Amino acid sequence: MPKRVLFTPDALDEEFGQQIYQRVLQHDLEVEVLKSNRLTGLRGTDERDTYRRAKSTLAVVKAPPSALRLQPTPPSADWQMNLAEGCPAHCQYCYLAGSLQGPPVVRVFANLPSLLQNTASYEQSGRLTSFEVSCYTDVLGIEHLTGSLAECVRYYGQREGARLRFVSKYDQVGSLLDLPHNGHTRARVSLNAESVARKLEGGTASVEARLQALRQLALPKEQGGGGYPVGVVLAPIMPIPNWEQEYRQLFDRLEATLDFDCDLTAEFISHRFTPGSKDMLLQWYPNTSLDLDEAKRTVKRNKFGSHKYVYQPDDMRRLKEFFYSEWQQSFPQAPVKYWT
Repeated sequence: MPKRVLFTPDALDEEFGQQIYQRVLQHDLEVEVLKSNRLTGLRGTDERDTYRRAKSTLAVVKAPPSALRLQPTPPSADWQMNLAEGCPAHCQYCYLAGSLQGPPVVRVFANLPSLLQNTASYEQSGRLTSFEVSCYTDVLGIEHLTGSLAECVRYYGQREGARLRFVSKYDQVGSLLDLPHNGHTRARVSLNAESVARKLEGGTASVEARLQALRQLALPKEQGGGGYPVGVVLAPIMPIPNWEQEYRQLFDRLEATLDFDCDLTAEFISHRFTPGSKDMLLQWYPNTSLDLDEAKRTVKRNKFGSHKYVYQPDDMRRLKEFFYSEWQQSFPQAPVKYWT
């Protein structure tokens, strides 16, 4: 629950913005309607203060015209379609650190129906086109206030040539179970070793709660579930002390949770960071136990000239072999979509 909720005038001009406004009022939150469409007053005395202030603020805005120009997002999906930017969680390895402009306030887009309709022009005839809505936010972490994810599920449930994908570290899936998704939404849960989730994933649901949410999403509708195609995103994978034992325990728990036939996939993402994200994370979490030692990493460059630090080739190979082997033993019918 945010401490402040801001609405821009443009947002309230949107019918969906009005729906969000009514949802927010039901939660008895402090609401402020701004006089202009600019967000101001979010910076504190230093980066830590700015972080605290921004993270406790939800801003409902109209997405700019640039949001209509979708960006490819392989290997997760064909395109990213953002229903919001900024995340309510406090993960100390946050992938968004340094990638979004300004303080990390959660910006929810009030013109979501228009953004969804725009995605139709990106669908390719003759093949399914996938759209990821979790690149810049945790969609379940704000769903009780916005209803945006349900809007997306209903929309893509009617699209024959498109598929929706989302992932979350939260567990409030009750409002999704009865939606007419028609199997067109893959609902994924982000999981990690127990010690990683406990130490580094502040403000999120417990691993056990996420597992139970995954079970509810995957169970057939006639058994009280959502009947969704589901997925597990293991991220960020890290060679923590006793990592083989911890991750094997996670797989055992997952296997016990999904003790029925379901449409399941896996995605494996190893930990990485950029120089900019490291600087930002250390300002936000100066006492973090996260290993950000460049000496233990190798540099991976992209075509734009920027670089990130990833695990050494031997370490990466050992991790990859373990995870593929363990997954195959536990879920031989469930494909691994990628390792990165």
